[in-house]
Amino acid sequence: MSVELGMPGARAVRDAGARDAASPDRPETPALVDRFGRVAQDLRVSLTDRCNLRCEYCMPAEGFDWLPPREVLSDDEVIHLIRVAVQRLGVREVRFTGGEPLLRKGLERIVAATTALRTVDGAVPETSLTTNGLGLDRRAAGLAAAGLRRVNVSLDSLDRQAYATLTRRDRLPDVLAGIDAAEAAGMTPVKINAVLMRGVNDTEAPELLAYALRRGFELRFIEQMPLGPPERWVRGEMITAAQILAALGERFELTPTDAAERGAAPAERFRVAPSGDLPGGSVGIIASVTQPFCGACDRTRLTADGQVRTCLFSRTETDLRGLVRGGADDEQIAAAWRTAMWGKLAGHGIDDPGFLQPQRPMSAIGG
Repeated sequence: MSVELGMPGARAVRDAGARDAASPDRPETPALVDRFGRVAQDLRVSLTDRCNLRCEYCMPAEGFDWLPPREVLSDDEVIHLIRVAVQRLGVREVRFTGGEPLLRKGLERIVAATTALRTVDGAVPETSLTTNGLGLDRRAAGLAAAGLRRVNVSLDSLDRQAYATLTRRDRLPDVLAGIDAAEAAGMTPVKINAVLMRGVNDTEAPELLAYALRRGFELRFIEQMPLGPPERWVRGEMITAAQILAALGERFELTPTDAAERGAAPAERFRVAPSGDLPGGSVGIIASVTQPFCGACDRTRLTADGQVRTCLFSRTETDLRGLVRGGADDEQIAAAWRTAMWGKLAGHGIDDPGFLQPQRPMSAIGG
């Protein structure tokens, strides 16, 4: 559920954050509502801040200082907080992210515990995984058996050298093997995420789409966001949604889908007409920077160290790990989570002249 807000001006964003999150005008509902009529039903759970790639748009070549193990939620703590979200707060979708979530040894157990839950109306939570694909060939069958139904795999290039340049690792064959394994395990349609970087893979949009259509995958292009090393994000050098569409339009016939079909989904979808030996399909573009979709956002985020974030670009967090380890009961945890979401800003404010990049990079936040 949502209301269309558009993007507020800079002052509106600042004022929204200045109000008391525990305001008495919060409606009497167990759901994760905010002041702008949005209801968070999609939970993104980061299972680790560690990653086995070093993508240029995400982290420096040397990586980051990882969280100490004692600060990372245990498997039982992750399961506990997911249970609170699903059974008390109305969450219907759970997506596991990282860092790289396949580095989490207990991933299958966490997935199985999540799919054993039931939402407030008795449904199985829709459970998915966003991964770089490394190691997926060995774990896809086990994850499917645990109840995982869908994977999003990052694949920024089909050219081995370009892939190695972008990720600083020569692992393209391993990623492709992981994608094949996910398809074989029945986690279909496989979704592919791609970020285009100028001078590295910016000419590959048509070829990536051809690959996805040929395989029956769903491709999503994502505008590069200011969530990695600050020096690697320059607005004027970013490949925009408009530029991606123009490149695709030189080879494919694209038709926008009805806006009503989008709902709270971050991607604007286009139908792709059959072309030559390629079947038709669809492609999506997530234009977080140039065409923000904050007004329909239905996401809440839990970091690997147990912090609630109301937005990828939040500069504040709410500590749930301390509550769990301090013996708080489920309703106390749920109340803290509701309060955090009530204080969610109207928009991320990237166009605000005073915008500040979050203190944490994407790998520590979760996608």
